[in-house]
Amino acid sequence: MNSELGKLIAVHSTSPAFLQRAAIVAGLSFLFFLGALIFYLVRQNFLYFVLATGFLIVQIFTMTGWWMQKRNAVNIYTNGLTYLKRQLRWSDIESIERRPDSSLALVPATGEVVTIPGSVQGLDRIESFINDRIG
Repeated sequence: MNSELGKLIAVHSTSPAFLQRAAIVAGLSFLFFLGALIFYLVRQNFLYFVLATGFLIVQIFTMTGWWMQKRNAVNIYTNGLTYLKRQLRWSDIESIERRPDSSLALVPATGEVVTIPGSVQGLDRIESFINDRIG
């Protein structure tokens, strides 16, 4: 419970569809990495080693992105919300707008725009909840 913002009402994390896609890409890149490594060991052709290295790099970047996406969560409290390390009270938010890339832009009084990506689940519910709170 965040003492400044009150009681926690809802938590909206990354949509499972985005996490599932990343898991599939990571799994396939790992299988292709193993396959290319086996072909390298059997045929002793350096191009298979380069191919295996490429699949390993895809694996590493996908797993890093997956781990970072799991941290993207919008926590809604009775008096405000938090996203990543930003904390906004309802009175601080001047306007809210939906962007063409399906992200949600919150404009606080400080002018520093907070963008919630479209990969967060329940973005429509977040938008309607914020609109109800800011009037």
